[in-house]
Amino acid sequence: MSQILPLNDQASLVSPPATTETGRIGEDLAARFLTRQGYRLVVANFKAPVGRNNKGVQVTGEIDLIALDGDVLCFIEVKTRSSEDFAPIITAVDRRKQRQITRTARVYRKIFAIRNINCRFDVVTVLRPEGRKPQIDLKKGFWQESSFRKHSWNHQIWQDFA
Repeated sequence: MSQILPLNDQASLVSPPATTETGRIGEDLAARFLTRQGYRLVVANFKAPVGRNNKGVQVTGEIDLIALDGDVLCFIEVKTRSSEDFAPIITAVDRRKQRQITRTARVYRKIFAIRNINCRFDVVTVLRPEGRKPQIDLKKGFWQESSFRKHSWNHQIWQDFA
């Protein structure tokens, strides 16, 4: 006969998914790698509310690492995988993910009143094949914030058609 455990007891039986641990290890490796490259780490795992989705639910954005590369403020996404059998790791940083990070970066800059500093969006991929040394790759300027700016229509354009 099976026993039904109270909710609190059941929750203690569930371990965090392996992907969470893989991601944490990857972020640690990426932070050390970036430090060796001369980056100065500012914050890890920055989270902030970035708005609401189409169902009205609050959306929280996260940036894995924020660092300074010289005088450039870098918002860095870290992706870790144990293999690239299905697709290159970098493909996980799709347009949706880029938009979410861009929105979160705007919130970060607004909270800390950061103006007049160059910003960049970088990606660090960490490939951790079992039994082998991790391979870490840095893609500086993987995307531009301008590709996510809302475009406003110039009123004059529409008057020209009248």
